[in-house]
Amino acid sequence: MNAPSTASLKESYTAHLDIQRRHTDEALAATGFDALAIHAGSQHMQFLDDQPYPFKANPHFRRWTPLAEAADCWIVYRPGQRPQLVFLQPVDYWYKPPEMPSDFWTDAFDIKIIREASEAKAHIAGVTRCAFIGEWREEFTDWGFTGRNPEALMHRLHYVRAFKTEYELECLRRASHIAARAHKAAEAAFRSGASEYEINMAYIRATGQTENELPYPNIVALNANTAVLHYQNQERTVPAERRSFLIDAGAQFHGYASDITRTYSQKDDEFAAMIAAMNEQQLGLCSEVRAGVDYAEIHLSAHRRIAKILRDFDVITASPEDAAASGLSSVFFPHGIGHLLGLQVHDVAGFTVTPDGKQKAPPPGHPYLRLTRTLEPGFVVTIEPGLYFIPQLLEQARTSPLGKQINWQRVEQFKPYGGIRVEDDVAATTGEPENLTRPAFAAN
Repeated sequence: MNAPSTASLKESYTAHLDIQRRHTDEALAATGFDALAIHAGSQHMQFLDDQPYPFKANPHFRRWTPLAEAADCWIVYRPGQRPQLVFLQPVDYWYKPPEMPSDFWTDAFDIKIIREASEAKAHIAGVTRCAFIGEWREEFTDWGFTGRNPEALMHRLHYVRAFKTEYELECLRRASHIAARAHKAAEAAFRSGASEYEINMAYIRATGQTENELPYPNIVALNANTAVLHYQNQERTVPAERRSFLIDAGAQFHGYASDITRTYSQKDDEFAAMIAAMNEQQLGLCSEVRAGVDYAEIHLSAHRRIAKILRDFDVITASPEDAAASGLSSVFFPHGIGHLLGLQVHDVAGFTVTPDGKQKAPPPGHPYLRLTRTLEPGFVVTIEPGLYFIPQLLEQARTSPLGKQINWQRVEQFKPYGGIRVEDDVAATTGEPENLTRPAFAAN
């Protein structure tokens, strides 16, 4: 992929900032505030230690600026005025201070340098009817804020984050390209006989990002570990027999995340054929990401599609429709089909269907679905169908009426492989959906 030029990024960022200002103006006017002060966050020390936890800036802060080193920095915004960046640049010889920001986005801000975090008060105190957004600290009590993360304002700011600007889409594309390159490195490590730990290290090296810069902890699982949905370990020992490999890992660009999963079989066997079937059905689900579609309907479609795979591979005896309706498909696919994606991996307002915060619950029997909104142009979602042989869920099903519709001999054949998940990031448009992931793999 050819990197976008600084000029093109600046142009799209300028348009993005105009949209951000308009949305913020509308939200402030609707909720009775005159200004906004967004605190990026502070470093927190570990208990009984002098080492801080890894720092990540407040996503509200990152929507205004891609500034990476932002601890104790602020965005102060008043409608009709240039946004202000209060930038902490301490005088320090223990740690290297952050450099003065100078990039495609900095011309849009009035930048105020402070040497101590407390000096930010001078740039904020006295701003009338100012709402605070961020992690509250007691020292802010006398800074004159009118509201702390006011619910009505937060609803409106969260609601519009689902509508990605062209700048945000470009950042998401870039994040996909970085991750796709690393996914290929991880697959090569798996094929060469590496352990989970070694595969993860190959992935990180290929991204060129530190673990803290990645948007979420990588899921790198071999064999039966692939059936643990949020598998968190990294075994150093290579298993005696290597059957399957699942990696759920992303990357970030200017704070925007990619979220991609791939599954592989060591051999050209039945499990490989099941992965191929899942890949085909996953692409069909990606094609359903269209403006005007209720995302919950894509989730229900996924259950029918996964049940078809189960039936085709003689794992269940029920029809796909019956399996989805009875809950049988949930034994093998217990999570949601996906979520909103953006500045956060599980981006906000997935259930918020109006700017004032009205919520829409997931369909009955599907409590883990993270998104129930009707898709609109600019929404970016993940599509991540899964099919797993999870011992706990299988044991529950064995003693229930659902157990009579399961071919237990086939279950025992597939259990050592764990499970399958295939995940792409997809943008809804005014026409055909844009898959952000597949072109990234093709280009790397």
